[in-house]
Amino acid sequence: MRQYNTSLKETKEIEKIICNKCGKEIPVLKGVPQEDVLEVKKRWGYFSGKDNRVDQFDICEDCYDEFVRGFCIKMRN
Repeated sequence: MRQYNTSLKETKEIEKIICNKCGKEIPVLKGVPQEDVLEVKKRWGYFSGKDNRVDQFDICEDCYDEFVRGFCIKMRN
């Protein structure tokens, strides 16, 4: 989940990133995350039960590692 500071600026700058899974706050300095995160944004298609809905979330690296460990088919590196 990204939170933006939009006060007194034409452009928005990331102020805070919070992992949607564990709630960890990712440090952000001058709009730049100080740790890497996985950002997911998905617009669901017509043949889903979520037609045209947009889901968006961020997860920290630890939660990402936990997530992919559960895959039945392992990823290639």
